[in-house]
Amino acid sequence: MKNLFVCTCLVAATTLFAQQNPPASPAATASSTIGGKAVTITYSSPGVKGRAGHLFTKDGRIGQDPTYPVWRAGANAATKLHTDADLTIGGLAVPKGDYTLYVDVSDPANWTLIVNKQTGQWGTVYDKAQDLGRVPMKMEKPAALVENLKYTIKDSGTGKESLSLAWENLCGTVPVAVR
Repeated sequence: MKNLFVCTCLVAATTLFAQQNPPASPAATASSTIGGKAVTITYSSPGVKGRAGHLFTKDGRIGQDPTYPVWRAGANAATKLHTDADLTIGGLAVPKGDYTLYVDVSDPANWTLIVNKQTGQWGTVYDKAQDLGRVPMKMEKPAALVENLKYTIKDSGTGKESLSLAWENLCGTVPVAVR
C-alpha cells in the first residue's frame, strides 16, 4: 500500500512538472489555400533564447548539426511540406504530395530552399540524393528580432503567393504558385 502511494505521488508530480514546462521547440503549423488547394508546413519552432548572432555561423548552433550547412529549417523532426496541388516553388516543379524542407545556410545572405522527397526522418538525417530540387530564397532583414522560428504561407489572390521562413535576424522567401 505504501509503495502504491509513493508511485501515485511520483506520477502526479511528473505530470504536474511536464504541464508547467512547455517544450523547448514547440510544434507549429503554417497553412494556406493557394488556388483552392491546401498547402501545409509542419515544423518545430525553436527560440533564439539569447543566441542572436550565434545561430547561422559555422561555429554557431546550426553549425553543430551533422548536416551543416544544410539545416532542417526547424528543430527536432525534419520540417514537413504537404501540398494538395502541383506547385511551382521558386521555379521548381513540385508535384502534389509530401516532402521535407531543408535550407542550405552556407551563405547567410543567400539561403537556398531544398525540397527533399524523403519523409518521416529526424531533422539531422539528410540524403542529398533524395532532393527534388533547390531554389534560391530572397533574403530580407525583419524589422525586429524574430524570437521563434516562423513559417508563413501567403495567398494574396494576386498571383504573388509566397512561402517565408523567418528566424533571428533573417527572413527567406520564395514565390509559390499552383501549376
